[in-house]
Amino acid sequence: MDAVYRNGDFQISEVEHNYGKNVHILKDPVAWTYLARLGHPSTVQPEFTELIRILYRQMLHVVMSHEFPKTDQIFDTRMLDYTPEGRWHGMTIDPASKVVTVDLARAGMVPSQVCFEVLHRVLPATHIRQDHIVMNRATDAQQKVTGADVFGQKVGGPIENRVLLFPDPMGATGSSICQAIDTYKEAGLGTPSKLIALHMILTPEYIRTIQSRHPDLQVYGFRLDRGLSPADVKDTTAGTHWDQERGLNDVHYIVPGGGGFGELLNNAEK
Repeated sequence: MDAVYRNGDFQISEVEHNYGKNVHILKDPVAWTYLARLGHPSTVQPEFTELIRILYRQMLHVVMSHEFPKTDQIFDTRMLDYTPEGRWHGMTIDPASKVVTVDLARAGMVPSQVCFEVLHRVLPATHIRQDHIVMNRATDAQQKVTGADVFGQKVGGPIENRVLLFPDPMGATGSSICQAIDTYKEAGLGTPSKLIALHMILTPEYIRTIQSRHPDLQVYGFRLDRGLSPADVKDTTAGTHWDQERGLNDVHYIVPGGGGFGELLNNAEK
């Protein structure tokens, strides 16, 4: 094997923060450009869904490279007809890896489907599964989120030694992700090798909830929104004054955010 390809360690470009080693806020100006378009009032269907697809393909590439097991493999190339050196030998994603991507309906339907499709270009089809959990934010009389209501689920098998992906665009309060993880942990389906959340946007409040309830979750996001924090706090490294950081308004929507992605993905009125 050429020495160039002996090490498959993948280094990601991350925003500096003090939230801990399980939180990865990707420093990606191209993704930030897509997200700026995604959140603009002029962006509607079908462009909205296409941007979601582009962003999730991009994020899953990073997550697989950074989190999935690697192994060295040898592949024939077309040049083998001309020379015995026409084989490539290097580190790749381990084809023995098994993955479950979880559709958190409704905002997570398209992201999970994109992950499901991309995974089939990397791993054997028999090692990939998509599960479905139908849920909605539970709110009080003031429209503040109090948790998540689960209306139904379709879990297609065990999760022992599988990577469990939760592609959900908005990491706002953390209620939906926590409820979904609780569902798996309480079902007696085994112990996954990893739990990974993939978000477009997340908040300091979300990270605090996740770390208190599921500190084993690896969190990935393209953007941290803490737009309602005091100006002097926004001028510091993220997480330095975590107790003063705020990214949710009074009814728990993200600011600056991008509006309700579940509604926008489905052309729904509410």
